[in-house]
Amino acid sequence: MSHDVNVHGTAIVIGTTGLIFMGPSGSGKTAAALHCMGRARERGLFSALVADDQVLLRVAGAAIVARAPAAIAGLAEVRGSGIVSVETVPCAILARVIRPIPPPFAERIAPEAEDCEILPGQRLPVTRLPIGDGFDFFDRLTLILPFLVWK
Repeated sequence: MSHDVNVHGTAIVIGTTGLIFMGPSGSGKTAAALHCMGRARERGLFSALVADDQVLLRVAGAAIVARAPAAIAGLAEVRGSGIVSVETVPCAILARVIRPIPPPFAERIAPEAEDCEILPGQRLPVTRLPIGDGFDFFDRLTLILPFLVWK
């Protein structure tokens, strides 16, 4: 695929790992992503926004690369407050889809080896991230994904 596809989500980088938070509007994608970025920085890890709300995806070799549309680069929407400037990187190779799941949690355990077709013929593993129950999103993410190297 040689052209960009615009998808609804929020893409970030923690360390060298690119993550895209995807889900319906109002599901907590931006809030969870910004929270994870802030907590990662508190732990001395690099973190930055790639794009919020609209993410341009492109296949490059075996990788899926995310970047922001020029009009919204460096900006994130804090629901109920407005648009804020956020430290960004121009692009990132995505490793995983993070799907924020607000309570009530319909399933006790997520399907094993869940993935999604993020672009035609291109799949990424999915991690469900329960949110909104008072638990630290980044702590929960590191519990769920201990194998990710947060360098």
